[in-house]
Formats: sequence, C-alpha cells, structure tokens
Amino acid sequence: MTELLTAAQMRALEQAAIESGQVTGLELMERAGAGVVEAVFEEWPELGEGAHRAVVLCGPGNNGGDGFVVARLLKARGWDVEVFFYGDAEKLPQDARENFRQILEICRVNMLGFPRAALDAQHAFGDQASHRVDELSGDENERKPPFLVVDALFGIGLARPITGLNEIMVHMDYLALHRGLNASRLLAIDVPSGYHTDTGEVIWGQDNGSPAFPAIFSDLAVTFHARKPVHAAIERHGMKTVVKDIGLHG
Repeated sequence: MTELLTAAQMRALEQAAIESGQVTGLELMERAGAGVVEAVFEEWPELGEGAHRAVVLCGPGNNGGDGFVVARLLKARGWDVEVFFYGDAEKLPQDARENFRQILEICRVNMLGFPRAALDAQHAFGDQASHRVDELSGDENERKPPFLVVDALFGIGLARPITGLNEIMVHMDYLALHRGLNASRLLAIDVPSGYHTDTGEVIWGQDNGSPAFPAIFSDLAVTFHARKPVHAAIERHGMKTVVKDIGLHG
C-alpha cells in the first residue's frame, strides 16, 4: 500500500479482520513478530550468522505483545535475549498476555516502573519476573552491549506524555550516541517510543534530566500493512522505515 493510515484506521482494520474471522489477534501478533525478525536479518544480514545478544523493551499493550513474540523467535534461534517489561502483567490485553506467559517459560522478564506491578507479576508468574535494568546497556566487566535493541514499548498507542521511564531513556541515549562503537542496532516496532503516530510530534514526558534524544532513537522502524504519518517525521531524523505485510486486506 502507498496510502497512510492513522492509528485509529490501523486499529479498525485489524479489528475488522478479527471480527470477520479472517484472522485471530494471536495470529496477527505472531505475523507481526515474524515480520520484525525478518526485517532484522534483511537490514543486518550479518546478524543471521551465529547467535547474538538482544534486549527487547515491551510495553503494556499489543505492541509489547509483538515484542514478546520477537523475543521468543530470537530465543528459538539461539540468541541470548533479555526482556524488559513496563506495565502491569495482569492488565495486558489477552493476546499480549498469552505471549507474556510464553516468554516467561523460556527467559527472565525484567519489570520496569509500576513497582507494585513488579511484585504482582512475581506472585502471579513466578521468579522469572524480576526487577533489573542494569543489563540493558551491558557492563564492561560482565556482559557486552546488545547487538540488537527492540523498542516495543508503545507503538501506535502512545497519545500522551509518559513519565517514569527516564532510567530507560538514559540507557537508550547511551546506546544511540555510542552505537558506532558498541555495534548496537536499534529497532522500533511500528513507531519509536515518544512520537505521536498521527502528528509525528514528540510527546515524551521527561521527569528527570535532559536525555540527548527527547524520544527513543531507532535505526529502523518496522511497521505493518501501511506507513503511518509519523514515519515521514522520523525519517527526517535519520531513521529508516520498512513496511511488513501481515495479511490484512483494505
């Protein structure tokens, strides 16, 4: 498709496909995650050789669910995958919650923000849900920075400023500013977090400090079915967009 879709139009298209019986929400999420992984190896074919380290940042909605799928698929390829989750696991949408359950079976999930939610997740899902952020950008005495960082925090769903993620922004700033040295590739699912899908404006809420980037920088944004208005804006900042087909019609 060459036309642009707003966030509301994309949601309506997905919902219509689900209600018609054409596809389930879980199937759409699986297709989206598979499309992201495909885009990774198309953009950076060198990552297809051997296993690498990835950090996947997942948010409280279906974009986070896409991120859980990406983490699972990379893990299946033998990658060392670290998942960070911002949100309340008990309030995840049904399909995202199912993929959260699946990722917990194969790797640790680090809880971000929502302090109470971190405790609730440990109670509901076991010790695989933990609260750590120290491994996001690596430690020179322990682990190297990740070869791939996936931003699946908000996608097309962000419509208001978000606070409480300054710790993540500091790490993402470091990776973005030093990615030529640390070899990290930064990828966003749908939209880099901090941008409004329909206007392209930065709406990230800052609670402490002044990160170098007012929104998360991504080398590549992988969106689905059609471009969104925001993609022209992020491309002006040096970010690339690719569109992946997930089998929707219209």
